[in-house]
Amino acid sequence: MERFDVLIVGAGAVGCAAARELSRYRLRIGVLEKEYDVAAGTSGRNSAVVHAGFNNAPGSLMAQLCVEGSRGFGALCRELDVPLVRTGKVLVSFSDGDTETLRGLIARGERNGCEGLRLLDADELRALVPGIGGIAGMLSPRTSVFDPFLYAVALAENAAANGAAFFFGAEVLSLRRENGLFTAETPRGDFSAPVLVNAAGLASARIAAMAGAGGYRIYPCRGEYLIFEGGADLPAVPVYPAPRKGIGGLGVHLTPTTEGDVLVGPSAEYLDDPEDTGSTAAVQARLADEAVRLLPALAGRRPIASFCGIRAKQAPPGEGGFRDFVIRSEEAVPGLIDLIGIESPGLTASAPIARRVAGLVGRLIPLTEDPYFDPIHRFPPRFRELDDETRARLIAEDPAWGEIVCRCRLVTRREIADALNNPLGVRTLTALKYRTRAATGRCQSGYCLARIADVWRQELGLQPEELTLRGPGSELFAAPDRSPAL
Repeated sequence: MERFDVLIVGAGAVGCAAARELSRYRLRIGVLEKEYDVAAGTSGRNSAVVHAGFNNAPGSLMAQLCVEGSRGFGALCRELDVPLVRTGKVLVSFSDGDTETLRGLIARGERNGCEGLRLLDADELRALVPGIGGIAGMLSPRTSVFDPFLYAVALAENAAANGAAFFFGAEVLSLRRENGLFTAETPRGDFSAPVLVNAAGLASARIAAMAGAGGYRIYPCRGEYLIFEGGADLPAVPVYPAPRKGIGGLGVHLTPTTEGDVLVGPSAEYLDDPEDTGSTAAVQARLADEAVRLLPALAGRRPIASFCGIRAKQAPPGEGGFRDFVIRSEEAVPGLIDLIGIESPGLTASAPIARRVAGLVGRLIPLTEDPYFDPIHRFPPRFRELDDETRARLIAEDPAWGEIVCRCRLVTRREIADALNNPLGVRTLTALKYRTRAATGRCQSGYCLARIADVWRQELGLQPEELTLRGPGSELFAAPDRSPAL
């Protein structure tokens, strides 16, 4: 059994942020994640927007922590070497009623502390987003887009560099509390600690119940997305419809990514299965129709991929909308800190949530600052972002920099090798996608998958049939028949 001071269940953005924040102190920190990488759930399947904070009820934790997170997100991304683009955001009105809704959002946002919100007339709207539909709009100048995959990876790698230990494939099967210690049973063995932080997202209600804190319920709500290859006729700012009551999210919107593509989505569909991330033809067709309503230039354009995310909602079907975050040290279960219903804007609020968690941990066990804590994290160079002189120098030092493995995203053999040897020890195709963006372009790995398997074999000494998409059970190649010929 491995013993820690704090166990964190869940390695999404919030769990990784909590691990990094707690690694500022002289603590033994363990993070248990059932999947085989960070951000394998909701944190890696979303619109990748840093929200300003005008959508949430004044006085709520959602509003307070979203605004706080938004204000500090730029500095945090600079510390962590995470791509972030201050795009602003436009909301579109299609009726007088929508315009009144936007006026209400501006008033709410100002109460929450948002800055610069204003209405746009039709000419101003189309000057910001040429070709957009609608009769008026609203501008949120402080909204940004970022890379949620690299954000979670950077948080985790920085936490690990400062002493936190991450365990993947470590689903919590049972929990017991004896003599002031929680013990988690996992496929990777048992882990114990006097403090348990429940950052399990969609499984947070189940983990809370295992630990002895009942009364919570999570309603999985699936959001499907389409991905369109970027172009000059597509928006450079996120474009949202004026929100409608009673749905599970903010409506279908267009969101540029830091890679230059555009996301369309999400839908909102309540499910019984929290792991049902399958795309559906009917919803994808509706997404395409709603996207064309916002931006007619998308008519006839084919997406290059689709994906789904699932929100951990506390609001049940029929109610829709949002219920506030639960961030609580459970009095009935000493040592248990529950984070329940952390849906959007959970990514934006992740660092402030982590600071709240550290404050709650400090009430349970002594915290002593670690003078050697280093907040700075850096990724290996990204070939596609380098100038020609730097590229030539790197190629001269290591020819692997000159071999392109992924043509769509201009990713080199050296980058693939570095990603395979990442500090967290994660070795899946999805891990490579997160860290390099290989296999995410127009051909969706048609060109690069065999080349990635070759790097996998040469770097790690493993056979291609051992390469998986997300971990055991998702092998990408069939094992060859090596039986002797008759």
